Amino acid sequence: MVVHKLLVPRLSVMMFLQFFIWGAWYTSIAVYMSELGMNNLTHWPYTVNPIAAIVAPFFLGLIADRYFSTEKVLGTLHILGGLVLFAVPYVSDSPTSFIGLLLIYNLCYMPTLGLSNSLAFHNISDQEKQFPVIRVFGTIGWIIAGLFISFGLGYVIQDVAEKTSLPLMTAGVASILLGLYSFSLPHTPPKASGDKISLRSIAGIDAFTALGSKSFYVFILCSFLICIPLAAYYNYTQIYLGASGFLNIAGTQTLGQMSEVIFMLLMPFFFVRLGVKKMLLIGMAAWVLRYGLFAMGAPDSVTWMIIGGIALHGICYDFFFVTGQIYVDKQSTEKIRGQAQGFLVLVTYGVGMLIGAQIAGALYNSFLGDQQALSPTQWNQFWWIPAGFAAFVMVLFLVLFKEKPKN
Repeated sequence: MVVHKLLVPRLSVMMFLQFFIWGAWYTSIAVYMSELGMNNLTHWPYTVNPIAAIVAPFFLGLIADRYFSTEKVLGTLHILGGLVLFAVPYVSDSPTSFIGLLLIYNLCYMPTLGLSNSLAFHNISDQEKQFPVIRVFGTIGWIIAGLFISFGLGYVIQDVAEKTSLPLMTAGVASILLGLYSFSLPHTPPKASGDKISLRSIAGIDAFTALGSKSFYVFILCSFLICIPLAAYYNYTQIYLGASGFLNIAGTQTLGQMSEVIFMLLMPFFFVRLGVKKMLLIGMAAWVLRYGLFAMGAPDSVTWMIIGGIALHGICYDFFFVTGQIYVDKQSTEKIRGQAQGFLVLVTYGVGMLIGAQIAGALYNSFLGDQQALSPTQWNQFWWIPAGFAAFVMVLFLVLFKEKPKN
């Protein structure tokens, strides 16, 4: 009984550290690279990250679901990843080595997104009520990471911490801590042990087929498409904030995660009253509005528009991505849960973000040319493009998704 009472807090600590790690480096790496003279290469961390997400199902389908318990794989990957992060700043004079080590790190980290979700779903009894409570601590972890980088480390060094290697070091320490902690989590044995191994099952294609319905296929397609404009937000918001006069860049971006906490806690309320389709549509509409605010706020650096666009992150992320994770889990069976979550990671954080990062990078560099930074007018033009694409995806989903409620 004691273990049962402590289960949600234990999983919440796992989720806190899981996203503290990501938030510590992901929202500042482009600033650090620009400081190192790699301002035209800042899209590459956001390219190697989705490449790793494409590989992630192989860890989930082959290792976690078949041979080793989830908590052991989770712990091992985080410890290895932490060690790699410590090495990244030491090769900052070589862009190829710098990006290469980030690729190796992400190959360790990205499978852990699906592993932590799978471990949590396996050990709870009510996904709609318990998972948002657990997952919200991941958002809190991201917030604390951003505030610690901008205000904590910034105060200590009396400079902009995002321009230094300290965010990478912070993520490395947290990664090793989570790796060690993971071995204390509830034993989660492989559910597909003894099953025949095939590339289809490892990549999650069997799970995709098993879950197949017209509405599910539409959901997967739109999840993939919405991640293309999403890549522009993660990569270029931090640079946009710097160009607009913001100093505490990582800290400012945590406003988005603060709103995410609020909407995460409200998700059970919205699930009952809105259902999956409306929640997903609201999430996509928020992406359109966010980019529109960024575009309109760019020419004159209108603070409330920029802050408003960031604050919409709670609706953007929770109503689409967390709702999507729960939707996939509810459609899954226990046997393919890990594969299904891994396939969702592959489609969204993998293929979608990979294509999006390259498109965003090419778009940004086309505006940049021989300049060191975009002008306010160029930022206005830049942000309208992902806004239009997100609007197209929203309309596509509205017309094609016809999910019928289960009896």
